[in-house]
Amino acid sequence: MPFLDIADLSAGYGGKTILDGVTLGCEKGSITSLIGPSGSGKSTLLRALIGLTAPSAGAVRLDGQTLDYGSAPALSALRRRMGIVFQQFNLFQNMTALANITLAPIRTLGVSRAEAEARAHALLGAVGLADKAGSYPDQLSGGQQQRIAIARALAMQPDILLLDEVTSALDPERVGEVLDTIASLASSGITMVLVSHEMAFVRRISSQVVMMDAGRVVETGPPDQIFLAPQQPRTQAFINAIIRH
Repeated sequence: MPFLDIADLSAGYGGKTILDGVTLGCEKGSITSLIGPSGSGKSTLLRALIGLTAPSAGAVRLDGQTLDYGSAPALSALRRRMGIVFQQFNLFQNMTALANITLAPIRTLGVSRAEAEARAHALLGAVGLADKAGSYPDQLSGGQQQRIAIARALAMQPDILLLDEVTSALDPERVGEVLDTIASLASSGITMVLVSHEMAFVRRISSQVVMMDAGRVVETGPPDQIFLAPQQPRTQAFINAIIRH
């Protein structure tokens, strides 16, 4: 059984189905990239996995354990095992980078301040911002803020990191520094599921690529298959459109 096992997962908003029977497996330590047109359900899948959008059908198992999305205590436990980083940085503007990173471990995990700060400094070093511990968000570039957001998610020591278009709100010159950070995390062994339109990056970093359309998985395979020899007509059309432009 895969480390993250998604079976026939459906979810939506206001009576509208966004995810329609998604089945997908992710091995421990793998990097799964979700691609596809806007509105295909990629971001909704990430939100459903972490319980921000309630699944309406199907099941998700993490390391063999079925996740209970209907229980507040179970959701709280789940969010200690999964971290998510969004397009927007969502940092607390009145807190330094160090305080942003240490807040949740201290309040949620009961970690001592000394331990939380030691780990935060290590994470700041890991994302290339060791000298920014005392900086406030408005003193940082967009790329630096996003790297702080990634460090904040990692401070909870999640089993899985979900990344939702984390470069889409950045100036083009800042995209590379965030992608480099993600690439460096890939070698750490953490399991990642990410949504990205940075196709060259997706092809380079992914263990598997998942093509989605209309809330369903169209095709799953290694990067070379998806980008060089896609099997499904919808995947072929999507990849050809990318290459053409």
